[in-house]
Amino acid sequence: MPEAHLRRPAEEIYAGELAALAKGDDRPRPSNWKLSPQAVVTYLLGGKASDGTEISAKYVGNRRLIETAVATLATDRALLLLGLPGTAKSWVSEHLAAAISGSSQRLIQCTAGTDENQIRYGWNYALLLTKGPSPEALVKTPLVRAMEEGTLLRLEELTRMGSDVQDTLITVLSEKTLPVPELDIAIGAERGFNVIATANNRDKGVNDLSSALKRRFNVVVLPSPSSLDEETQIVVKRVGEIGTNLSLPPIQPADKELARVVTLFREIRDGRTLNGKTKLKTSTGTLSTAEAISVGVSAWAEAAHFGDGRIDAKALATNIVGAVVKDPVQDSVALSEYLETVVRTRDGWSDLYEAIREVI
Repeated sequence: MPEAHLRRPAEEIYAGELAALAKGDDRPRPSNWKLSPQAVVTYLLGGKASDGTEISAKYVGNRRLIETAVATLATDRALLLLGLPGTAKSWVSEHLAAAISGSSQRLIQCTAGTDENQIRYGWNYALLLTKGPSPEALVKTPLVRAMEEGTLLRLEELTRMGSDVQDTLITVLSEKTLPVPELDIAIGAERGFNVIATANNRDKGVNDLSSALKRRFNVVVLPSPSSLDEETQIVVKRVGEIGTNLSLPPIQPADKELARVVTLFREIRDGRTLNGKTKLKTSTGTLSTAEAISVGVSAWAEAAHFGDGRIDAKALATNIVGAVVKDPVQDSVALSEYLETVVRTRDGWSDLYEAIREVI
């Protein structure tokens, strides 16, 4: 049963909101789009449907960036969401596909082991041996299915693939056709087909895109949250959504504790305190918004199952250390310095100082 799945796709979780938006959406829609571009933006950023249904915000950030992303997908140009790890690239990609195509499941996860057959098409070798090359022996990839259906294809972590494999996309993106020389045919893309790719510019194992491939994408850079309040708002919202989806036992509101996590992460990754008065050592990890969310969810589970139903310093401590200390030497030094120069002397943070000191 879908309800038993650990993680349901966006189009199932927000089916009610999508239906409400579609019902009252009388603006022009590009071919094969489920919603108009304006309604897609409302779905991503929040607002109200024409019947008064509240539409929750899926992304907190610059409206112009989302408008540009949606407008790009309404053209024949592919979209590349670029940014640091944890800036909601995959999250935005999933919701764009859910709102535009009604499904976010046409997905290819790019890795160092991804080859051309996983991008273009493969073969059923049993049929290939008995009948030779034929349409029946062709194994369709998500790319082929998206082209035939006129829907969006999602390419996650595009730069994880080797450059030679990346370039197999050039013909598809420029000509909107996929040659199958073994059958002497070409698969043409239906109207509505387009590609959303994500990539980051910091993690190890990144392969640069060729200039030819770059020209086929319109790049939208998703920045890290600009302020402490904005990042805290995102973390509190997503922790609540994920914890509820996981059916974790209810706990007391933890906004203040999560704000401390966000503050700690921002100061260590920026190498200075929020007021700019104290310089700090940075860690080797990204300490992204996504990692702060993970710390919050883990602390929720710990507080609910092993604590008193309240996220406190003890529930946060081990999870914070696990997020910060990726390199046992460099990161331990950075965290220890932060504890002694900032946490120990900050008003109201003595409990967090003691709790973290117990586990490092």
